[in-house]
Amino acid sequence: MNQSKWIPQYLDNCLSPYSGLTRQSWLEAGKFLLNGIFQNIKNFEDPVVMPRHETEISYPNKNSAPHKIQAEYFEGLARSFFIAAPLLKNEPELEIAGYSLKNYYKSHILRACTEGDKLWVLSLKYMQEHDHENKAFQQTVEMAALVICLWVCRSVIWESYTRQEKDVIAAFISEYAHGNTIPHNWRFFNMLGLAFLHMEGYPIDKEIMRDHAASLLSLYVGDGWYRDGHAFDYYSCWAFNLYAPIWNVWYGYQEEPYLAARFEENSRLLMKTYGDFFDKDGFTNMWGRSGIYRNGATSAFIGHLFLNGSAQSVNYGWARRIASGSLLQFLGRDDLWYQGIPVLGFYRPFAPMIQDYSCAESPLWMAKAFLCLYFPEDHPFWTETENNGSWEQLMPGQNKVTTLNGPALSYINHQANGITELRTGKVLKAATDERGMWNYAKLVYNTKFPWEAKPVPEVESQQYVLYDGQSTEYKKGNALFWAGEKDEVLYRRAYLGYSAAAEKLWTPSIDLADMAMPYGILRIDRIRFFAKPLRLTLGAYGFPDNTTEIIHQQKSRAKAIILKGYDHMGKPKQLAMTIFAGWQDLDIVASSGTNADSEKSLVVYAHLKREKQYGYEPYVLVSQVITKESLEDFSEHEIFPLKAITYADPEQCGGYGPVVLSFHDGSQKEVNYYGLEGNLSE
Repeated sequence: MNQSKWIPQYLDNCLSPYSGLTRQSWLEAGKFLLNGIFQNIKNFEDPVVMPRHETEISYPNKNSAPHKIQAEYFEGLARSFFIAAPLLKNEPELEIAGYSLKNYYKSHILRACTEGDKLWVLSLKYMQEHDHENKAFQQTVEMAALVICLWVCRSVIWESYTRQEKDVIAAFISEYAHGNTIPHNWRFFNMLGLAFLHMEGYPIDKEIMRDHAASLLSLYVGDGWYRDGHAFDYYSCWAFNLYAPIWNVWYGYQEEPYLAARFEENSRLLMKTYGDFFDKDGFTNMWGRSGIYRNGATSAFIGHLFLNGSAQSVNYGWARRIASGSLLQFLGRDDLWYQGIPVLGFYRPFAPMIQDYSCAESPLWMAKAFLCLYFPEDHPFWTETENNGSWEQLMPGQNKVTTLNGPALSYINHQANGITELRTGKVLKAATDERGMWNYAKLVYNTKFPWEAKPVPEVESQQYVLYDGQSTEYKKGNALFWAGEKDEVLYRRAYLGYSAAAEKLWTPSIDLADMAMPYGILRIDRIRFFAKPLRLTLGAYGFPDNTTEIIHQQKSRAKAIILKGYDHMGKPKQLAMTIFAGWQDLDIVASSGTNADSEKSLVVYAHLKREKQYGYEPYVLVSQVITKESLEDFSEHEIFPLKAITYADPEQCGGYGPVVLSFHDGSQKEVNYYGLEGNLSE
């Protein structure tokens, strides 16, 4: 199943002291990916349809409409073109696996747009006549990829067509660009199609263009982020903050200067904090849907470079360091590949994160990062020496916390371990939507410990799971409301089994209060339950189990379990979960097939039982999870940092009033949930 991981041959540790990668390295990486693709294309006439390790969830499958075959043709063509186009701009006569890239894409693009050809990917009219359930189609997405790539290598392919051939392609683009779309980031696909046509002298409906652009701008929430549907995720970065700058260059600056100025301003604001979204190694966090796009999240840096005056708002050396680090994060894995192409997963094949809108070629969307090769050798993105931005400014043991209230995101850069942890809010998922909860509703996401799917019904990693006396179902936090940060404590609320059909007072919830520690996060959460008896659990991160040492420690009433081991690539890993108050004990559950890194995994979890329907029992649950990529022991104070916990009530249960934490280093922190109700936003 696996092919060898990518090992770069071109390194320059003076220009790129962190990653070693140069522009030549990126060209090499693109060729590596294209070789994997084209080794699966047996004849010049064959489309870019790749082998697939999974056939039940991704399309096309036994339940797919017949036209999904053509959708896959187009997805493979357009997304592989995202790799090929920048390479063709640099090497017009490039051959891969015996094929002339220029000739292959020139032929297949025209055939895809030509009615009657066996590789025609179908017109909008055809789709509307044969699919009455949908109004928008995958072809709209890939049309946008097509026009970007035609622009990137314009002189190599687009300009080589005859006028008649251009007209055939333009007619295909125009139909989808002027047609129906989905009212979120998809509007950009229509806008880019229209903008490309406008650049090339074809007529467009400018009213449609303005409607799309204005609607997208209305989704802006601040700090460079947009609301895509209800959720916030990387679509804000590999869609809004990549497509908008390209649209500005093609159309906005000239035809819609007000809208273009707003898109540019928002991109500048994103650049102020987006570097801190990645960790010290440039790793991308596994969070949000479409994780199979992987390092595509770094394309927001590339998009910004298309804007006017971008030099004033981007750290070129850090942007390249992150882009290269994230590229190595994935292409450096030996489990990423299935017959030469990236698998449907984050690292290895991983069914829990696959969604039905993806096919075998969908992971090639990661190639958006290769748009950096559009910029010439003398561009500052390539000539500036790599630096590590904020990480170079942190003192030993220091954390940098960035909290953005608009998109409800808070991320912690931990100097001690080089890891970035992400905490989110404003999350609403159906109580039955397990994939949605894994992608969005975990209490925290970790760049070096990707999220774990459900190991057993009663335990979830980084999730509370409740089994109460009024239900036979396990309830999880499918809704995360946001209250913001105060005195270095982030406040949120998790509703377990939330439904808009039920009043919130009938929904069990937990007031979340957590704070950054040098190696992780300390939780001081308060339960708000009404139905008992009950059982409650809280899992730590999933831990890759490739021979794991398990250590139990106790100090006074606090208990800890420490795991030491290695991930799939042999990198040392260590995790410690400690319970201080409220919980009864810690335990471990073993699992298979639920971890994005390794086939086998372990989840440490805290648990408790409550029997009395009403009673003044401990409300506050105090726990900590810390991690690092080393087998060197955590110190006792790192595992057990608390010296004392003081409550306002005489029973010391935390039913009301602030909670004061006293640490062994002499510091104190007050946690106060009072007034949380009035500050919640969703």
